[in-house]
Amino acid sequence: MSVKQKRILIICTVITTVIAVVAGVAVYLFDYYPADTEAMNEAYPSYRAVMAYGDSIRAYEPSGEIKYGLIFYPGAKVEFTAYEPLMNRLADKGVLCLLVKMPCNLAILGKNAAYGLNIIYPEVEHWYIGGHSLGGAMAADFAYEHGGFEGLVFLAAYPSKNLSETDMRVLSVYGSNDGVMNKNKYEKSKAKMPSDFTEQVIEGGNHSGFGFYGEQFGDGDAQISNAEQTNITANYIADFILGINTESTASAETEESFES
Repeated sequence: MSVKQKRILIICTVITTVIAVVAGVAVYLFDYYPADTEAMNEAYPSYRAVMAYGDSIRAYEPSGEIKYGLIFYPGAKVEFTAYEPLMNRLADKGVLCLLVKMPCNLAILGKNAAYGLNIIYPEVEHWYIGGHSLGGAMAADFAYEHGGFEGLVFLAAYPSKNLSETDMRVLSVYGSNDGVMNKNKYEKSKAKMPSDFTEQVIEGGNHSGFGFYGEQFGDGDAQISNAEQTNITANYIADFILGINTESTASAETEESFES
């Protein structure tokens, strides 16, 4: 084989490799779990009116005074509207919910999506942030790095940052039949949690039961319905957020804007 032929072969090999990598990344990014609107409508035939702020923020407002707010990051490769039933249930209980759409349905690409969202609802006195799976981890990263929140909500998720010395309250909820969350990493992550963090295990629940997007690959079989897991989760979160006294226990940092 001549030198020219070798060069051509190398160039063709590089081009083929690049095309294969790009194609693989594209398939990964655009292969996601769409929201199961049929199942949502069947489980919850009447929906609370939703306020949309652009294409990426949906707000679920409680009736009456709005004092408590939750910013929610969806799980990896899950269409964000799959969590509408949970957001609606929380709004019914008095918690304003801001559901965030992530680039390519990956919270790791939109970790800072919470920037400035408190400006939309300046009347909210108590802000919380949380999410499902990867969304929960990214929400925790944002709260750790920027402050402005009284607490964190993990749904089948755990932190990468050390939260043990922060003032934030932490709630962790997961299903007993979860086959996706790494249980060993979760147990090790407890050392990064505040000593008084709250843990709730939903008996018969699984990983994908926090949203309406069908069965997630590798998950365990659920022994309760999506609607049951959603309602139980909403009760846990609402009790956690609303179960504190109405006097602000926030630090000066918590009262600051989390715009930047």
